[in-house]
Amino acid sequence: MKKKSFFTGKEVEIGEGADNIIMAIESSCDETACAIVKNGREVLANVVASQIKTHAKYGGVIPEIAAREHLDTINPVIQEAFESSGLKPEQIDAFAGTVGPGLVGCLLVGLNAAKTLALIYDKPFIGINHLNGHVSANYLNTDLKPPFVALLVSGGHTQVLNVKSNSDITIMGETIDDAVGEAYDKVARLMGLPYPGGATLDKLAKEGNPHAFKLPEAKVDGYNFSFSGLKTAVLRLVKSFEGKELPINNICASFQECVSSTLVKKVKKALEETGYKQAVIAGGVAANSEIRKKMFELENLGIKVHAPEMKYCTDNAAMVASSAYFFTHTYDDPDTEVFSRVKNL
Repeated sequence: MKKKSFFTGKEVEIGEGADNIIMAIESSCDETACAIVKNGREVLANVVASQIKTHAKYGGVIPEIAAREHLDTINPVIQEAFESSGLKPEQIDAFAGTVGPGLVGCLLVGLNAAKTLALIYDKPFIGINHLNGHVSANYLNTDLKPPFVALLVSGGHTQVLNVKSNSDITIMGETIDDAVGEAYDKVARLMGLPYPGGATLDKLAKEGNPHAFKLPEAKVDGYNFSFSGLKTAVLRLVKSFEGKELPINNICASFQECVSSTLVKKVKKALEETGYKQAVIAGGVAANSEIRKKMFELENLGIKVHAPEMKYCTDNAAMVASSAYFFTHTYDDPDTEVFSRVKNL
């Protein structure tokens, strides 16, 4: 696919079959990240500055504070990426940035940085859907190719995707209320666990009995999900122990068993419908031990399962650079604006 340079409009061939080095910037939430990736798979630099410590005292991300930290961090992160790769800006074939979904103030910092680099060095600008980026994390350091079913699980999104090709991706189902990551964080907060709640809950669940409490699985048609009722069930369970010692480990394990079983059940159904023999997991919650384990158990059914390396599960720019190389649905107009909610993949 041909992309035009920002200033002179010179065409550059980007994508499969082309030999490209892409620098990408990601700032959709609370990580300021910059990466340089060759041909969508070989990571030459991957720099991530996390704000977890900043937001931990608030129990969640404060958008205005996050945006200010991105402004302070963006230039050093870009410089570090160049230094660690040994490359100069002139050697980059295109500059990519996350357009959305995400926090608007945060997205603007990274996207404007990517556009500015493209303008200064007269290279193509490629805007990327953050969710496509998470799926593309599975291409890094692997030989994965479509078609496959993707389970995308993150703080704000839960989707089952039919990836027929890098130009044909459809949403088979998604959450109708809370995303998996939201559910984890809210349930963790109910039990007084520290931020980030999802990772803490996962750790405690390993010490509990996953069958200690029978929690409800929402009956939702097709491939959609619902986790708000599960969250309410946990709230009632926690309240039932008022004045008694709360069996936190068992509650965490039971909650995690319900969530992971629900997710993988839908993936299995999607695989049966499509006939695909490959499945991938993507997004920040792809780092969850039980969900990851259940996904890989699909290999007992003859399914090849892929999951990103742990460092590429949470927000990073390497996945954005990979998406800029492989996926044809991008936002190449220099006037592209950020968006906070999901648009077409």
